[in-house]
Formats: sequence, C-alpha cells, structure tokens
Amino acid sequence: MQCHSSTTLFSFFLPRPPTSPFISSSSSNPKSFTNCSKSSNHNNPRSILPSPDSHSHPNAATTRIPTPPWVKGPLRLQPHELANLSNNPSKPRKAQESAEEKADKALTAKESGVRGKKAMSKIVRSIETLPGNQQQSPVVVDSSSFSLGSSDSDDAKKKLPWVREEKVVRYRLKKDKVVTQAELVLDQELLERLRAEAATMRIWVKVKKLGVTQRVVDEIKSAWESNELAMAKIGLPLCRNMDRAREIVELKTGGLVVWTWKDSLVVYRGCNYEVTKNSGISNMVGDDIYGIPGEDLSLFQREGDRLLEGLGPRFVDWWMPKPLPVDADLLPEVVPGYMPPSRRWPPYGRPQLKDTELTSLRKLARILPTHFVLGRNRRLQGLAFAILKLWQNSNIAKIAIKWGVPNTDNEQMANELKRLTGGVLLLRNKFFIILYRGKDYLPSEVATLVSERETEIRRCHLDEESSRKKAADSVHIVVDPSLNSSKTGTLYEFWDIQNKFGGLVKGKKENELQLEAEKANLERELRIQERKLFILEMKIENSMRELTKLNSEWVPAENDADREILTDEERECFRKIAQKLRSSLVLGRRGVFDGVVEGLYQHWKHREVVKVITMQRTFTQVIYTAKSLEAESGGILVSVEKLSKGHAIILYRGKNYRRPQKFHSENLLTKREALQRSILMQRIGSLKFFAHQRRQAITNMRSELEQLQKSEERNGISKYVNQ
Repeated sequence: MQCHSSTTLFSFFLPRPPTSPFISSSSSNPKSFTNCSKSSNHNNPRSILPSPDSHSHPNAATTRIPTPPWVKGPLRLQPHELANLSNNPSKPRKAQESAEEKADKALTAKESGVRGKKAMSKIVRSIETLPGNQQQSPVVVDSSSFSLGSSDSDDAKKKLPWVREEKVVRYRLKKDKVVTQAELVLDQELLERLRAEAATMRIWVKVKKLGVTQRVVDEIKSAWESNELAMAKIGLPLCRNMDRAREIVELKTGGLVVWTWKDSLVVYRGCNYEVTKNSGISNMVGDDIYGIPGEDLSLFQREGDRLLEGLGPRFVDWWMPKPLPVDADLLPEVVPGYMPPSRRWPPYGRPQLKDTELTSLRKLARILPTHFVLGRNRRLQGLAFAILKLWQNSNIAKIAIKWGVPNTDNEQMANELKRLTGGVLLLRNKFFIILYRGKDYLPSEVATLVSERETEIRRCHLDEESSRKKAADSVHIVVDPSLNSSKTGTLYEFWDIQNKFGGLVKGKKENELQLEAEKANLERELRIQERKLFILEMKIENSMRELTKLNSEWVPAENDADREILTDEERECFRKIAQKLRSSLVLGRRGVFDGVVEGLYQHWKHREVVKVITMQRTFTQVIYTAKSLEAESGGILVSVEKLSKGHAIILYRGKNYRRPQKFHSENLLTKREALQRSILMQRIGSLKFFAHQRRQAITNMRSELEQLQKSEERNGISKYVNQ
C-alpha cells in the first residue's frame, strides 16, 4: 500500500516513460520498477525514489524533465538526482531560525514589564543584599573619572555624556489609619456585623452645606427608632474632611460611626440607647466642642487655640482641620462705645503697602489657621472688636465665609469690616476675607500712652499761653502817634481801616454772601465750559482738514448722457428677477469704493441683475448711493426697494455690457481710505453734537450770570436808598 501511494505521487511529477524511444527496456517494465522500489525502501520506508546505489551502473534508466522555453535541448536526470518532496522536515527552516533568535534574545532583549529600569534595579538590589556578596568588596571602576589628556584640568574631569546620576526617589508616606471610637469601644464580632449591615443600606440622611444641623440630628434619631443604624451622606464642604465629619456626627448625635465609604457615614446608636423626644445638640457638653487643646493635639493646634482663646464661642461645624475658629454670628451685633482704633504714622513715611509686601503677606496668610467664620453681612461691631483684640497678637485676621447661608455678600462684609477696623484688605473672594492691621496701627496700650502724652503737651501749651498773656497785660506801652510822620504799614492804619469799613463787612446779609458765592461758582464753571468748547472746536477743525484731504482724492464719475432706456415692462421683469435672487452685495459703512464696483462686475459676470443691500436710514442717502453706484459702474438703475431691514438697490448691467479689463477705479477711494473717511465723518458729527451742547450750556450760564448781576444792582440801590 505504501509503495502504491509513492508511485502514484512520483508519477504525477514525471512524464510517461514508454512514449520516449530513448528509454531502455529495463525501465519499461512496471514490475521491475516496483521490485526495485521495494528493495530500496526497505531501510527508509518514507522515501519514494530508489537509492542511488541501485542505479549507479551506466545502463540505469533516465528521466526527461520539463524545461523552460529558453532551453533548447531536453534535460535528462537519473531517478536518484530528482528532488524528494515527501521527505519534509519536522520544522521549517525559518521556524528553526526564529527559535534560535528568541533563545538569544531571552538574555539581552528588553521586554515591557520584565526587563525595565525598575525591575533591573530590584534585581541588582536583591543580588547586592545576598549574604555572599556582603563580605566581598569589589572594585568599582567609575567611568565618570575617565579623562582624555591631563587629569589636572577641570575640563577633563567632566562626566561623559552616557554617565547618569542616580535619581533619588522619595515615595509618599502612607497616612496612618486613624483609630475610631467604635473600634476602641465595640467588640470585633459586633463591629463586623454592623459593617456588613451598613454596606447594604440604601436610605440615608442628606447633610447639606450648612453642616450637621438640628434637622439632621433629628432625622438620624428618628431613623434610630426603627433601626440601630442610620446612614448620613455628607455634602460639600464637610465631605472634604471625613475625619472631621465623623467627629462632628459622633459629637452631636452621641452615636458611634462604624462604617465610612467615600462621602457616607453609618452611625450606630449604641447598646444602651433610649429613645428620648427632647434629645438634641443642647445635651452635648465637653471640651471638644470649644476646641480646648488636649494631649492629642499638635503644637500648631495648641498655639491656634491659645491665640483664639477668649475671642468668642467656637464654630463646631468647621469642615477643615483644627483649631476650631470663632463663630462670628454668635458675637454681639452692637458694642456700646465702640470706636475705630487710632492710627499714627511717622512723618515722611508711607502707610501704603508695596506689591512685594502685599504678595508676602498673602503667602503668609495662606498657612495661617482660620480665625473667624462669618455668615452675616451687617452689624459686625462684635466681630470688629474681636479682630482688634486678635491684632494685638497677630498681624493678619483670616475670616472664612459660611457655606449655604442665603444672601451672603462678601463685598459688603469686607467694606463693613474695613470701615469698623480701618485695616487693609489683602484678599476677598467667596471663600475668605483676609485683613491686615496696617503699618499705622497702634495697639491699645501704645495708643493710650500717645493720647496721654498729647494731652500733657497741650496742657503745657495752654499754660504757656496764659502766662504770656498775663505778662503782656502787666506791661503797658504808650506809643505817641505824633512822633511818626506817617501811619502807612503801622497798626494805627489797620485800626483806622477797621473803624471806617468794618461796619460794611459786618453789615452784609446772608443773601448777599450766597449771591457772591453763586456768582463765583458760575464764573468758574463758565470758564471751564468755554475751555472745553475751544478744545472741541480745535478737534473739529483738525478732523475737517483730514476729511478734506481724503475727499480731494475721490473724484465722483458723471452719468453717461447716452444711456440705454428701459421700458416699464423690462423694469418690472428685472425687479422680479432681483427679488428672487439669493445672492446680494452688502454695502457697509465704507460706502461706495473701488471694492464695491469690483463686486458689481463679479456679479454681472454670471447674471444680468445685481441686488445691493444698504443699511442707510434716510431715503435721501439711499438715493444718493444708488445714483453714485449707477455712475461708477456704468449700469442702469432699475429700482430701489424697501426691505424689513434696510433698502435694496437693483442695478442692470445693460444690453451692450462688456467685462472691463481693469476692475479698480482710479477715481475712487481704497478700502482703507474709505474706512478712514467714514470714521472721520462719524467723529465730526459727534464732536459737533457735543459742541452744540457746550454752546447751549454757556448761553444758559451767561443768562444766569446776568440775572445775578441785576439782583446785586437792585440790592445795592435798595441799600443806598435805605441809608
């Protein structure tokens, strides 16, 4: 069976031997070939062809092999010289080569996650820590010390480019787990059971921006009536500090937090819980409410509590780390006898802050604890008094704004505190208000000393003045006026003037003084208005000069006398065609310039009629624009239509229209010049309007001034008649 299949496979590749006259009779017998195959396949059963030893004699049969077209003679080979196609190796050659390459790469190749820098550094570290390697002291050759040339030069000691320094990686320390009160009090089995039940709860109490209020406490306690666990979902801003949220919930409810997940807390009511109707926040007392420093507080917290001690009650629902700030809403609204602090600054000084000082103070305020929490806009005298007390120990007062309080205005809060304290506002936003006491701030003790010293100096001045007056009264100096030939520049001249004209000055009435003051004010205002009118007229003159220069460059074209005449039917037809057109040419504030004419020619390239839309308000301006377009383009004005916004100017190119060789018109303005002309015209119009207002105001002032002068004349005449 094996021989038959081999022969069949071999006969597929070879031609029929009996047909060739050159094949000997020994090969023509199929039985002899079969016997030969059997004898040769005794040792190698998978081979198809006979072994070369059996056909080594010269009379062995030859086989004719097919040849390509460019080979002229036939190709004849012995059977043992043919290729053995059935003897395939177990693996292809390429597969063997790839397997060898993989075996070589296994030691040198870099693979992702296997031979990276971190993995290799771990391998090296583990090899170095082996017991056998610790005793040895291998000599390490530093390639960075290799240098070319003399070793004394500094350039030769530089590190080579391929030498890298080892990077020091500082890993972030994991935060220590805080041991909760539930883990200290409850048994482990009970705690695990409660946590398993808490993980399946889906009903919770929402804690909003105001924090753990009395409403939240009542809802938690109402949930404890039917279940020993109650879930609370913490919202902003308390969810940013879940440790503080757990403390507040345990403090206000009296329960134990047994399970925490993201922004949710599950509170256990306790083993000895009794349902009471009048149980709330008021039943809770303890040092933790007021933030009194204890043994477990850090130095920062203890110093913060010492700084805030005595300023007022603390804010229990504080969402940031301790110390707890003072609740400014619980401070008194009005403090009797409160006055802003006195401020003094040495002469030739500058109380204002520089930019660098302001920046440094803001950086310092960032790391400081929050001193007050505020949710009220007005009536902040109690807070201002507490800030002044704080400023004796700290330069900066940091005030946080409560979350969730309606109608809070940080700007109004900051202005009220600045007015009451006189401090410098460093920062104000919707979260914080930071006040600096200022360079000219005086503490209360220093201010008291300064006021006492000023009172003493004033008393000394008064004593000096009184003693001087007594000495002047005791000495009488008699001056004889006859000794002097003239009184000019002497005290006697002054006394004479006072005796003569002093009565006139004292006799003036209040109305006369008011008239004089009003007259002086009007004259001053009149001079100001005349000065402003002069400036406006100068501006108008300059603008008119520039506009005249631009208008000299624009030479409008004249209408052609020999124009085509359209009948009424043609005009109506072109008008309807233009109304149906979607494409149009929009005329802007520049008016008619060379770009508009070029756009008309581009439209007339594809259609006979063009529609120009203008936003000019007055109809006379629209007609002037239509006629100028007709003259500049050489077309025929069909009609002017009123649109919902603006007007549409319809132009027909004409029956004898030819596309011009040059699109730009030399007699028109460019796009930039047209914009400049439009701006100048607008500016001149506005300046003329304001100049008209100034003239009208000046006319009114002059009329009022004339009336005042007439009233003065009347008063003078009446006074003269009375005298």
